[in-house]
Parts: sequence; C-alpha cells; structure tokens
Amino acid sequence: MSPRLHRSSRAAGALVGSAVGDALGAPFEFGPPGQFGARFPTPARGAETEMCGGGSPGREPGEFTDDTQMALLAGTSLVERGGLDEADLFDRFLRWAEAGPPDIGNQTRAVLGSGLPWDVAAAEHFARSGHAAGNGSLMRTTPAAIRFARDGREATMDAARRISALTHGDPAAGEGCAVYHELVRVALDGGDPLAAVPPALAAVAEEHRERWATVLAPDWTPERASESDGAVWPTLGQAVWALRRGTSFAEVLRLVVDLGGDTDTVAAVAGGLAGAVYGMGGIPIRWASVVHGRIPGHGDRVWRLADLQQLAAALDGGAQQSYDPGVIPRIGPREVLPGIWAGNLDGARYSEEDFAVISLCRLGEPFPHPVHRMAYIADDDHNADLDAMLADVLDDMAALRAEGHRLLVHCHGGASRTGLVLRGWLVREEGMSVEAATAYVAERWPHLGLWNDSFTEALHRLERSRG
Repeated sequence: MSPRLHRSSRAAGALVGSAVGDALGAPFEFGPPGQFGARFPTPARGAETEMCGGGSPGREPGEFTDDTQMALLAGTSLVERGGLDEADLFDRFLRWAEAGPPDIGNQTRAVLGSGLPWDVAAAEHFARSGHAAGNGSLMRTTPAAIRFARDGREATMDAARRISALTHGDPAAGEGCAVYHELVRVALDGGDPLAAVPPALAAVAEEHRERWATVLAPDWTPERASESDGAVWPTLGQAVWALRRGTSFAEVLRLVVDLGGDTDTVAAVAGGLAGAVYGMGGIPIRWASVVHGRIPGHGDRVWRLADLQQLAAALDGGAQQSYDPGVIPRIGPREVLPGIWAGNLDGARYSEEDFAVISLCRLGEPFPHPVHRMAYIADDDHNADLDAMLADVLDDMAALRAEGHRLLVHCHGGASRTGLVLRGWLVREEGMSVEAATAYVAERWPHLGLWNDSFTEALHRLERSRG
C-alpha cells in the first residue's frame, strides 16, 4: 500500500478493479475451489491470459457480467442526476431487467419484476419472503462508494443503505454495503481500510453488528462461513479476508477466485477494495486492457477501460481526461531493439496488426490489434508505483517475445515513456547499465526523451535489483 498514490489513481483503481474482478471470476462461477489456480498455476502473460472467457453463458475474455452492468447504471445515474435519485436509478435497473440480461440474481429479478414502485418493491418482497440478504446490492455499489466518499463516513454509509434498499429489503444487506463504502472511503483517502473495520462496525446498526463483526474479524476464514454462496455476509468477509492476506491486486484476486462459488461477485467486491488500495497502476495491464461489456436495455455502447476511468473521475469530482488527441504526424514503427519496435500514438495505431502493441499513454478506443496492452504511466514524475508498473510491462513483453510476437512500444509522442520501457528492457533482459542502455536507444531512436528524472531513477533501481 502506497500512501503516495494520487486519489485519482485509487478511484480509477476501485472502479476498474471491480470490473476486472467480475470479468476474471465469471468463467469460474459456481465451480469448485482451486479451479483457477489449477488452470493458471503461474501468471499467464502471453497472448492468452487468465481473462479466459467462457462460463455460462459463454463470455468473451474480459467481458463483465450483471455485477458491473448494474454498477455502471448506478454510476451513470449518480453523475447525470448530480447525486442520488432513487426513482431514476430504479428505473434504469428496471429497463435493464426488462431487456433480459443473460444473468440476473433471483432476488433482483423478483423485485424488479414485481411491477411495484421503487419505494415499496424491495420492502414488499422482503416482507413476503423473509429472505433478502443476497449480495446483489453489494456487487454494484463501488461507483456509489467513490461518489460519496468525499462526504464523510455518515453520508457514505447512509447512501449505501438507501441504494441497497432499492432491491434488497433486508437491512443486513444495506449494512454490508455501508461497511464496504466506509472501507473504500478510507482507502481513497490513502488510509488502511483494514484498520477502518472496527470503526466501520461501530457505525453498523446494533442489531446487525455482531454478525458483521464475525465475518470481518482478523481470524475469520472462508471455511467458517455459515451462509450459502450468494449471501452478503461471506461475500464481504471473503473480500476482506483476501485483502488481509494478499500483497498485490493480482494476489488478492487470485485468492478470492480460487475460493470457487460465487466467484464473479466476490471478485468484483474484492477488486473494488484492492483497486482502491493499490491504485490503477497496481492492476495488471493484461487484465485491465481487455475488460469490457454492454448494458442490456441501455444502447449498444461497449464500455471499455477508458470509459471506466472517465466515469471514476466524474464520480470522484476530478478532472476529465481527454482520450482523443486527434490526428498527429506518425512516427515509426521502427525496429529499435531486436524484435521490439517503437513509435508514437498514430505510428502504432495504424501499424500492421500482427504487432503486439504495448501502449503507455491513455487511449479512447483500443487499437484493432488482437494483442494490445494498455499501461497506466503518466509522463511526469508522479508515478508512485512506477517500479511495479514497469515490471508488469516488461514481464508481459518478455512473455510475448517468448511466443514469437513482434512488439511495438509507444506513447503519445514516442519519447519519454517509450524510452523508459526500451531502456528498461535492455537493463533487465540484456544486463546493460542504464548509461549503456540510454546510449544504445538514443543511437537508434532519435525521439528518445530524457526529461523525467524519476524514469532514470527507476532504471537505476532496476539495475541494482539484478544483484
């Protein structure tokens, strides 16, 4: 956990992390424990990754499920309505349900299909059935956790309860969402969400506090769950359990998906928490680059990485990033290192599609290249987790080169970030000194930019780490 991470990185990490967890876990939903680890005993960094698709119904690699579809409806309602408009959000959920999404929770289907108004539908269902503490409101609440985090503990926990109550009449589900909101709030502020568990529990309604304290205790393990898959208590309990034990975003997600059961929802919840802790740069690029999906009943738009990042910024009240730089003069591609080419944005965008492209600047629509990785490196000295991001890029490059791919590395201008990665490759893979790597690249790539001191410092750390 890095307290130096910028809040915008944490907000993007939370929203993208939740969608990534959803898509990563979906193919393993309701499967046995250990299935993920058995299929992927080591990180799969080549052209085929752990984003394997499939499941029921069959999904594309990186395609998210109803968890993220409903989350995006919540997020867009909050942004477009300027806050919480419960009637509007319920209406969006209703249009989504009427469009026949391929997967929808039984409880959510019953409430949205009841024909009752937004302010009574869930309560009537709970009064009639007595069972309404599923995880369907928890799975979708990350956007609201981002939106209300700046308003403080009481406000964010209250919003969580109100949004949960639209479909889940049991207050226990709302209390779980409220705890999650508070943990995300603390993480976005740069604090430790695990240390925030006790004060969050103190704000839980007294009649629900003991049950939540049990599953959120430091010594609780998933084997001790007393509820079946799909209940709200073990879902949040498993997510927090993994956050306690994992040391990276990827490890947290591997832990929860390997639990089996309701893998997409537990991973969506864990991904939101871990993304807020480790930031956007902590999410493996091989996962974030391919996450996508549509929202039934709400047009044909395909949501991708840039859309999620934009929504996160809007929810957090931050500046919107431009992802459309217009047409720029093309530079490259040119082979700079054996099997590794360099270019600028349009040099890469319009290159031959057999390149495996490594993008180091923010993009709108991804390129048509079948293998395309998008990293999250800023062209300044404010990348708090630069070493981890550089290692992630270089590890993917090594795996793709081992498979025989031609690599094309680029950023917007093809200068500073592109040069960082080219030099990093020589330092790590060829054993060069930073000075020798810089001279080698400069001789073959005249567009090399050296204005970011932090990039050169990271390369020196990389050089020292070789032992």
